[in-house]
Amino acid sequence: MRTRFLPLTAPQIAICCRHLVHGDGGVSKTNISVQDAGASGAGLLPISNPRRWALIGLLFAASFINYLDRATLSVALPLISLDLHLGPETKGLLLSSFFWSYALMQIPVGWGADRLNLRWLYAGLFALWSLACGLTGLAGSLLILILLRILLGVGESIYLPGGTKIVSLLFSSRERGLPSGLFDSGTRAGLALGAPLVAALVVLYGWRRMFALVGFTALVWLGPWLATAPKNLRGVRSDSAAAKPRPARRLHLNRNLLGICLGFFCFDYYWYLLVTWLPDYLVTVRQLTLLRAGIYASLPYFVFGASEPIGGWVADWFIRWGWDETRTRKSIVTVAFLTGLLLIPAARADTALTALAFIIGGSLVGLATGNLIVILQCCAPPEEVGIWTGVQNFAGNLGGILAPLATGFLIARTGTYLPGFALAAVVLVAGLLAYWFIVGELKPYTRDWR
Repeated sequence: MRTRFLPLTAPQIAICCRHLVHGDGGVSKTNISVQDAGASGAGLLPISNPRRWALIGLLFAASFINYLDRATLSVALPLISLDLHLGPETKGLLLSSFFWSYALMQIPVGWGADRLNLRWLYAGLFALWSLACGLTGLAGSLLILILLRILLGVGESIYLPGGTKIVSLLFSSRERGLPSGLFDSGTRAGLALGAPLVAALVVLYGWRRMFALVGFTALVWLGPWLATAPKNLRGVRSDSAAAKPRPARRLHLNRNLLGICLGFFCFDYYWYLLVTWLPDYLVTVRQLTLLRAGIYASLPYFVFGASEPIGGWVADWFIRWGWDETRTRKSIVTVAFLTGLLLIPAARADTALTALAFIIGGSLVGLATGNLIVILQCCAPPEEVGIWTGVQNFAGNLGGILAPLATGFLIARTGTYLPGFALAAVVLVAGLLAYWFIVGELKPYTRDWR
């Protein structure tokens, strides 16, 4: 019988050498060590530490551009609504149109993130969303605006499934809090810096030229990305995993995935209320100029974004000191979600500055974000992180569809933002029930667990 030698990965070689050096390199122990190495290092790409952090930096920049492009419509909406004669319900329809395609694309894009080369998949969809943003300046009717927002949603659907998958390929589970919070904080930074930038561009050049400037100049990002991303940026599946694929139906029956989806729906409902309605609220209710509204709106977005890596880093720090990972991450999520209740007194405040202070306090919800991403990465099978993220983000963006529509409906019926703000805060806190009572221990998916 011919003996077959299988190649070892770098982590496996390192552990085998360690056992040989310390004199415990018997055949049985060596085999066990190889198996342990495969388990601990499965799917991690063998690239240098500076390069993996450079990729996180590029993902941060892409997330920044992603939400900068989204901010264009929210900030310019008061002027667009004047030009196209849009009422509150029609504005809600336009704001929600992005999420129709964005939500529907999450599962297919998540599937692609697990199976395709993310170097090209991310680059292609990035180019698509940048072009869609730039072309919005040419729109002459509500229908064309809606169609271009739908196309923007198709392109931007890659940001969270693709980014989460890449983090899972670069970092072990106990060190993912910081990079997860860091790359996703680019979205909030995009709004924080983008709101005043977009407002200034609208004032200087008009809303049509603003879309062209923001959308087309973003294509510069593609150069550094193609220069830094590995040629084959995808997970490496073992022979046993390839020979015994997990049935797709298990994805729909898993209790952890159900809890993650319900909790993330509540989180996104709250977040997308701030994204879509905050600038218009500051202009129409607090009587701020468009430029001042853009500056004021940037402050809650900045706090939200700055909180993301902080919350992830704090959890990683406690876990390294021996704290239970499940309780640590869920506790930080709880504290963060409870700050969202500050949105209720914000709507009842007497002055614009007082309202803004409450909204900024409510933006500490961002402390949860990095931990929400790690909760999914811990519960998902390593080869299905992308599609789990897609399913989670699909559920979350149903909140993105409902939040603008429900808020616009409530404003039209009551003439005030208070019911819409209160509903978002209550929905957010309700999400804690899902994370505590449906999502179980943060451990890798097994076939026998339900």
